[in-house]
This record gives sequence, C-alpha cells and structure tokens, in this order.
Amino acid sequence: MPGPLVAIVSFRLGAADGVSVEAAKWAGAFEQLGWRVRTVAGEGPVDRVVPGLAMSAVTAPGADEVEAALEGAELVVVENLCSLPLNPAASEVVGTVLRGRPAVLHHHDLPWQRPRYAHHPPPPDDPAWLHVTINDLSRAELAGRGISAHVVRNTFDTEAAPGDRHRTRALLPVGGDTTVVLQPTRAIPRKNIPGGLVLAEALGATYWLLGPAEDGYGPDLERLLAATAAPVVRGAAPGGRRVSMADAYAACDLVVLGSTWEGFGNPAVESAVHRRPLAIGPYPVAAELAAFGFRWFALDDVAAVAAQLRRPDAALLEHNHKVARRHFSSRDLPARIERLLASAGWTVS
Repeated sequence: MPGPLVAIVSFRLGAADGVSVEAAKWAGAFEQLGWRVRTVAGEGPVDRVVPGLAMSAVTAPGADEVEAALEGAELVVVENLCSLPLNPAASEVVGTVLRGRPAVLHHHDLPWQRPRYAHHPPPPDDPAWLHVTINDLSRAELAGRGISAHVVRNTFDTEAAPGDRHRTRALLPVGGDTTVVLQPTRAIPRKNIPGGLVLAEALGATYWLLGPAEDGYGPDLERLLAATAAPVVRGAAPGGRRVSMADAYAACDLVVLGSTWEGFGNPAVESAVHRRPLAIGPYPVAAELAAFGFRWFALDDVAAVAAQLRRPDAALLEHNHKVARRHFSSRDLPARIERLLASAGWTVS
C-alpha cells in the first residue's frame, strides 16, 4: 500500500538556491520515512507547475489551481513561500487554501530580516500548522510576534566523497601553485562580493564566483569585476564542462562567505564537510553556528588566512569536519522530521 503524500510547495524548486537545496533534502527524508512526495512550484523541474506561484508572476494563482496541485496531500510543507513577501498575492492564496489542514511552514528567511521587506507583517498562522525555522534567531523573533516555532537546522552529506581537484583546476584553468578563493554563492548585494574580492586580491589569489548575478545586481557585479586586480573565474561550468559542488570545493584552497545576512549560510558547514578553511563575515546567524565549535577565520584577518594557506593546519580542518558530522548530518534529518511530526500528532500509519 502506498505511503501518505506530502506536497512540498515554493516559489521555485530544483534550482541552486538555498531554499531549493534544503527542500530537496526534506523530500529525500520524507521518502525515507515512507512518504510519497509531490513538488509544486511556480517554476523549476517540479511535479506540478502553478505559474502564479513564481516570484515574477504578475497574476496570482487561483485557489482552485492550488487546491488541484495539492489534491490528495495529507501534509503540505511550504518552503519560504509564506515567509518572504516575494509574491504576496501567491502567499495569501496558499495561506487561505491551507487553513485548517496540516501544514509545515518552513521559514528560511523572515520579512524583517531584509530591510526592503521590514514593513511587511509576520507570516500567517493557523492552529493546524507547525512553523519551523532554520536557526534560533528566527525562532525567537517569531516568538516575539506571537508565533511558536521549532528549529530544524540545515543538514549536509557529511560523508560525501571528495571531488576531483586536479581535473577541476585544469578546467578553470589555474596552475598547480595558484591559490583559488571560492565564493560558492549567487551574486546579490547581501553576499558581499566586494569583501571576497578584497581578500582574494590581498592573498594574490584567483577569485572564483560560483553563482550568477540576481536581483538586478548584474551591472554592479560587472563594475566590481572590471576593477579588481584578482584573476576571476565565473560559473559552475568553466570550460563548458560540468563541475559538481564537491569538485568546486576540492579545487579551491579557501572558501569565502562574506555575507552581511544569511538565514543559515550553507557554505559555512559545506566548507567543513569538504575540509577547506573558511573566511567568514559577521552575519548574525554565523555566531549561532560557530557556537557548535567551528573554527573559522574572520573575513578581514588577512594575516591569519595567509598563514593557514602557507602552512595548512590539518587538525583544524579535521576538527571542523567532526563538528559538521556531529551536529549537521543529513543522516539525522529523517528522525528530526519524524519527531517534528509526532509533536503535532502526525504519524505515518
């Protein structure tokens, strides 16, 4: 007999953004627990496309469209669609359709955490729903607005096989002695591309920006890259060949995450999984993650970073990997989700 059906809903799914990445991990965890999974989004390689859910949609989806996409689902997981007002009309429709039915609102970001959305109200709430945040900061901020939430932090394949360093560096192409600073993010204002470039210049390193420019940041990025003295590599497929995230981490010598804001900041843990040193900016949730025991370098501490690159501290990298494995392993996600559902009395029959 087939298991119960969970629908995972968002603006977009199947992309390289953090929400899509974590939604895919949740989908895998549900499948391990015996659930069938249906993905629903405004765009992306999903099971049900509802165009009005997309961030860029100019027309709200009809309630009947959303109802049809969710038909048969015993549980709905809403990935950030009711968290950030990127398409308020779509968020309103989804919230209305879900009233009174079991749903998990999985919050990666909240309106007041982005200056341009600070005037928007908190996410909707309903007695039939569970709210889940990916950090303690958001949980406390929701509590201050009368919404109780659980914390389920992002998880990672901490036993991932290493990528191919030599092949990937040949594709970039960079020489064997070239220092490569990897920024494995998109290019948007809060990712602090200037901070990564400044560090790469100071180290005499090649700067590799993995993600594309979004949110109208393209012209600013072009000006920054034209002005930098650091050699620059852009994109996840240099030389026209596909490069995996494991390959990218293997090919670099240092990971940089200079962001001014992240709901989580996956590279903070991914760098540990792949045993690479990390230079990190002081975004608020970074302190929360560091409290688990990670040993990172401050973005502006060029001397300490340079010393690590001259004489790599293998013990530091192994320590960070153990912290990641102990606290952030994807192996633990199914059990965490099972406990979450049990707290609401939702169980797989």
